[in-house]
Amino acid sequence: MDIYAVGTIFVQLTLGLNAFITAQGFAKTGMLTVIIGAAANIVLDPLFIFVFNMGVRGAAVATVISQGVSCVWAVCFLLSKKTGLKIRLKNMRLSLKIIMPCIALGLATFIMQASESVISVCFNSSLLKYGGDIMQFAMLPLQGIGQGAQPIMSYNYGARNPDRVKKTYRLLLIVNMIYAVILWAAIMLFPKAFAGIFSSDSELVGFAAKALRIYLGGMFLMGAQIACQMAFVSIGNAPCSIIVAVVRKFVLLIPLIYIMPHIISDKAIGVYTAEPIADVLAVTFTLILFAFRFRSAMKKLEKPEAAEK
Repeated sequence: MDIYAVGTIFVQLTLGLNAFITAQGFAKTGMLTVIIGAAANIVLDPLFIFVFNMGVRGAAVATVISQGVSCVWAVCFLLSKKTGLKIRLKNMRLSLKIIMPCIALGLATFIMQASESVISVCFNSSLLKYGGDIMQFAMLPLQGIGQGAQPIMSYNYGARNPDRVKKTYRLLLIVNMIYAVILWAAIMLFPKAFAGIFSSDSELVGFAAKALRIYLGGMFLMGAQIACQMAFVSIGNAPCSIIVAVVRKFVLLIPLIYIMPHIISDKAIGVYTAEPIADVLAVTFTLILFAFRFRSAMKKLEKPEAAEK
């Protein structure tokens, strides 16, 4: 752990700097930053673990080195002539006017990510009381697609191009919904196949298959939820992005995790039922809020164009 912790600085620098690379339109370069680190880790892991006979410590060393390689790649690119945003010491002065909006927008994403850990603790503590196990399906592809669309929407929002902002959002929404619906349908049709990935215990798989259908019953709506949250961040509306993240996880889901077992006779199933109920309520709230705020933001972009005509 001590060795792995050293690499934290490389991870933070890489993630932070890669955002500046992607924001300039260098999507392939940003992807290479991730691929280079992953490829280096794949190559170095067996080398340090087996050849140098370092075991777990070797895996940690390999990971830190790989993270360092990714960081060096990102730094070198931002020092090169290809980039418009170059790393300069004179530009590293702290300014509250710049830092505070960044913190506000980053806080929304932080809440989305951190809430998953909090929810996992709440789910498991409740299930320890009533029995049963929990499987949480990570929606990483939705987050990845959203993060890919985010700089495009932000760029066009800053360029006062509402048509492209709307077009990008619609494409993001369609792609997210297609993915979410396909995955949801697959789980509803073949729950045992998904449950079997995590366990070979037939009794556990049987219970998990039933639980998955309930727990992920509202997952097909999550494409819209993630698309709206990412769009809020893209147009600089940090408060709304934070609100929808907090409402779904903390205002709705956490209380329901502890309320539903007292309503449904099967306590473990009651815990699982909290998720789809929270999803439906949260997405409904998000869509209503988004319809008003996004329309208002687009009208503000269109006003100068109308005045010029």
